[in-house]
Amino acid sequence: MPPKLSRGDRRLLFVAGTLFLIMVSVALFISSGQGSKAEVPTTYSTGSGGAKAAYLLLQQSGYTQSRWERPLDELPNSAHQVLILADPEEAPTKQEREGLTKFISDGGRVIATGMVAGIYLPRSASTVDFEGVSWKEARGVTPSAITRAAPVIVLGSQAYWDSTIVASPLYADGEHTRVVKYNYGKGEVIWWAAATPLTNGGIQEMGNLDFFLACLGDAPSEVLWDEYVHGYRASLGASVTHSPVMWIFLQLALLSLAILATFSRRNGPIFALAKKPRLSPLEFVNTLGGLYERANAAAVAVDVSYQRFRYWLTRRLGMASNASVADLRAAIAGRLNFADERLGPALAECESARYNPSLPPAEALRLVQELDDYALKLRLFRVSRKEKEKV
Repeated sequence: MPPKLSRGDRRLLFVAGTLFLIMVSVALFISSGQGSKAEVPTTYSTGSGGAKAAYLLLQQSGYTQSRWERPLDELPNSAHQVLILADPEEAPTKQEREGLTKFISDGGRVIATGMVAGIYLPRSASTVDFEGVSWKEARGVTPSAITRAAPVIVLGSQAYWDSTIVASPLYADGEHTRVVKYNYGKGEVIWWAAATPLTNGGIQEMGNLDFFLACLGDAPSEVLWDEYVHGYRASLGASVTHSPVMWIFLQLALLSLAILATFSRRNGPIFALAKKPRLSPLEFVNTLGGLYERANAAAVAVDVSYQRFRYWLTRRLGMASNASVADLRAAIAGRLNFADERLGPALAECESARYNPSLPPAEALRLVQELDDYALKLRLFRVSRKEKEKV
């Protein structure tokens, strides 16, 4: 017969199951957002920020194209190919950057968009624009085949080109250069501030389609859309790592840990309970009292009680710890509105009794009791007061 789960085990299992369902729901929500409606310039997305419209347009126009889902260091060495590197999400590795540089040197053309894409290029000079990310019109500033095809374009203003780096500016918005072009080896690099002209929402803006087609050049041998930088990988393991499936595995791991914790609470090693102290608090008091009695140290008991009384009294009154009895009595009467003719003499007796080695135990008990009574009346020891009420 299987063992029954305790109430605590059932509560733990319920909480773990609830968390699992919440994480699955979140993963499904993220997965739906990263699917066909993802707002990233990938050829798989039909969202406003996707690039599926441009991909289908080139396909219907007769361009030879494919989706590149492998690292950049595995790019082919054939010339007259165009690689579209649209808003990569991660910085490149050293091997990927070297592979892209070799691709350009061998005669390839790269259309790179966004600030992060500038890190991939041989001349890394893109700068983030903190003023905003709205779409702006950019006008051609240098005569070229591209600016003749589209004198004015519309693109996002997330980044701009560093003017100190040598490149031919093609478009600017009056403040910053948004599109540049430069040759490297046998190839060419065209950098855009954003991928707006090739996105589903931006390709229909004024001049953007003509601009995009002009950047591709005359009859490229093949257009490669880099999907590796968007998380689409040729290998199954790499795709799982960069997809919501990874979150499902994490959820399963969390559920396994919850089940293991539930099981181990009843089947793990059993530890002996901590032993209770041999003496109860009252027995401790009796033992301590016996020590004082055998040592004939009644004055020490008065001294301890008196020092404790003075500490809390001066702390409440805001006075120095060495204040005189007369000053304490005046402060109590004035600030606490407490008048008792016996208080002053009692404090004076305690002052002298704590230095009397032959103080009788009965006299010491009386003084300690008086201090305790005044402490309760002045509300100095709240904890002691509750303990006394319980007794």
